[in-house]
Amino acid sequence: MSFDTPPTDLWLERSRLDGMMLGAVSYGGFFILTVQAAAALMQRPRRGGKIADYRLALVAYVLITFVLGTIGFAANAKYTQMIWIDLRDAPGGPAALIENEMAYPINVVAISCYFVMEWFMQALLLYRCCVIWNWARCVMILMSTIYITMITMSILVLIQSSAGVIWYNISIQLAYLCIEVGLSVIYTVLVTNRLLVMRGLMRQVMGEHDYSSIYDTSILMVIESAMLYSVCAIIFIVSFALHSNVSNLCFLSISHIQGIAQLLIIIRVARGQAITGELSTPVAAVSTSIAFSGTASDAPEGTNIERVARPEQDSVQLHSVDANGTEVCLA
Repeated sequence: MSFDTPPTDLWLERSRLDGMMLGAVSYGGFFILTVQAAAALMQRPRRGGKIADYRLALVAYVLITFVLGTIGFAANAKYTQMIWIDLRDAPGGPAALIENEMAYPINVVAISCYFVMEWFMQALLLYRCCVIWNWARCVMILMSTIYITMITMSILVLIQSSAGVIWYNISIQLAYLCIEVGLSVIYTVLVTNRLLVMRGLMRQVMGEHDYSSIYDTSILMVIESAMLYSVCAIIFIVSFALHSNVSNLCFLSISHIQGIAQLLIIIRVARGQAITGELSTPVAAVSTSIAFSGTASDAPEGTNIERVARPEQDSVQLHSVDANGTEVCLA
């Protein structure tokens, strides 16, 4: 049985089709987590916190990114159908359609949706980083500069893409990808460092009543979410720089993976399993007390325990409020 298509073109077609299937799988996960995040945000947090104040904003973020991701995925699915069914008799066959995909407006629409989706996701990272750092000016300037640069680069890529330039010939695309990944890495380093410092201060203040485990959980959550996206992004950047067809395996799912990473954080925040703004302020600089509400194992029934750390006294006091509303100092 003879084949007229060279093996290199077959590998190009296989990688594009496999990439579309991986994109479908990642979109499925993105869809499920979107539903879970929306459901979690519509419920009141179990442990209280500030998430209720920003519930509508986070719901809007979840819906906007989902709509953009859905449009992008639908456009990619449609073009996949065009490659092997609608336009299979086009000059050059499927290989030419894959290489010259930017000559078709449907792909420009898909790229545009994913780029705008990236803007929203990186904006959420920027906001979260500023909150954790208590809106420190140096952090705000650094992260905002990188974010604006990323948006500028993506607009330039869109301009060249709309002109029908071959995807691998858009040199500025590589710079955009590096800046985008760099922003996520810098965010991870800054937030992790801040939480580690706050964990140490919390241990000093609380002494034997150690509540630093919430910081350990948040640090692990940030690192896990960053690793999920960074590994895929680095593979895509290296393969894109080498003009390897391996990039087709990551290209159609990378935005979904970043969306999944963000939704995992949102779900845990909505369930009260993450750091809030109050716990991101250095203990020595706090003018008001830090309160942790919960039930003490050694307290009598019907008693609410409130542990209050008073930095100006460098000690921990336990206050008990009984059913009659009388406050009793336990320590």
